[in-house]
Amino acid sequence: MTQAAPSEFVELHLGLGSFHRAHQAVYMQALIDSGDRRWSLVGANLRPDMAAVENALRGQGCRYTLETVSPSIEYKYQRIESIREVIAYDASLAGVIARGADPATRVISFTVTEAGYYLDHQDHLDLSAADLSADLDRARKGQPGSTIYGAICAILRARSAAEAGAVTLLNCDNLRHNGDRFRKGLLEFIEKAGESALLDWVRANTACPNAMVDRITPRPPPELRERVKKATGWDDAAPITGESFIQWVIEDRFVNGRPEWEKVGVQMVESVSPYEEAKIRILNASHSCIAWAGTLIGLQFIHEGTHNPTIRKMAYDYVTDDVIPCLNKPGEPSPVDLPTYRDVVLDRFGNPAIRDTNQRVAMDGFSKIPGFIAPTVRERLAAGASIDSVAMLPALFLAFLQRWHKGQLTYTYQDQGMDEAVAHAICEAADPVAAISADHALWGSAAADPRLLDAMRRASARVDAFVKGANVAN
Repeated sequence: MTQAAPSEFVELHLGLGSFHRAHQAVYMQALIDSGDRRWSLVGANLRPDMAAVENALRGQGCRYTLETVSPSIEYKYQRIESIREVIAYDASLAGVIARGADPATRVISFTVTEAGYYLDHQDHLDLSAADLSADLDRARKGQPGSTIYGAICAILRARSAAEAGAVTLLNCDNLRHNGDRFRKGLLEFIEKAGESALLDWVRANTACPNAMVDRITPRPPPELRERVKKATGWDDAAPITGESFIQWVIEDRFVNGRPEWEKVGVQMVESVSPYEEAKIRILNASHSCIAWAGTLIGLQFIHEGTHNPTIRKMAYDYVTDDVIPCLNKPGEPSPVDLPTYRDVVLDRFGNPAIRDTNQRVAMDGFSKIPGFIAPTVRERLAAGASIDSVAMLPALFLAFLQRWHKGQLTYTYQDQGMDEAVAHAICEAADPVAAISADHALWGSAAADPRLLDAMRRASARVDAFVKGANVAN
């Protein structure tokens, strides 16, 4: 297959995984389908672990099939052709740097996990992380790295030298205030690398708008390729699947042009905060709640846990009792209809056709508690309110972590934010509930608060009873 004709402008995306191909690439495809062909995507990865997907995409002209399925189990198939080029992984990042330094590239976007930002609770770089520290050493030598900071720093260094013009750096992930926090981390990285001229250039020639993204995109199951072939007649080596729901909210702060995404459903707003707070606290935290709880009673998929009345009530009560009062304060109404959003989210989670696994959603608990859950705990404590419902989530995670500690999980647990020694120490403590409640990295100013400890004790007792009851029923 041949590649599409070059577009006038390019968005370079770093992190060519299923989510990007089911989300940002779909919006760009909608823009192209509307007749606006001025923009296209170029995709790349900063690590070598996606070579098979990269090769499959290049082998079929960067085209692929997106399967979507609604909660009413309606399947649809769409050919996505908005990615014009896939840059093969190379540790030197030469192709990525060259593309990023091209004047035609006006937006550099990226999808990073929460832990991939390497930020501590004060949003400073955590230089105890070996790969980030190594990237900083490389940057001091003018070399690229594999972290998002090491890669972007190298791209911007080349772009500045080439006088290629300003560029917008666009986060496409779940980190709260992602643009602001990434920019702070990037500037700190460049400063510590001793590149004062580049630091001045970046301050003057880049923007980092905050953004919120949403679409459940599970790992493609083995049977997807055959399902796509049966439905479309095309033997696609790189298909993806996701739910029918899709949302993208972006602050309209771009420095060198952007696609007219608002024409295809993207919400361009002055502030993304109320939207991302609703999404992170309601969707992301509830997702983790269901994954941890489902794992504890032997379930494999998210939809199974969502249809379990006790687990669904845990998620529902958490949102109703604790999140909605935080986000819908008197005199500060949320632009989001929070009760409706809660119900839509739970319906989405209950979609049996998505077959999203507890393993995928349960990962990175040591990043998700401080990012998704702790803010609600702190705000409710500051208001002198009960935290009994929100405490169920870290109590579930503690029980989950203890399974991991004992080697009793039925799957491999991945957590980029976890210090394994710290995690084992929590589980081995004489009082694990007290140990996790006192962890400052998880809770910040709420760590060791006696009200948090008391709520965690009550919640842990309810979790134990829930697990025992499920075992008896089975």
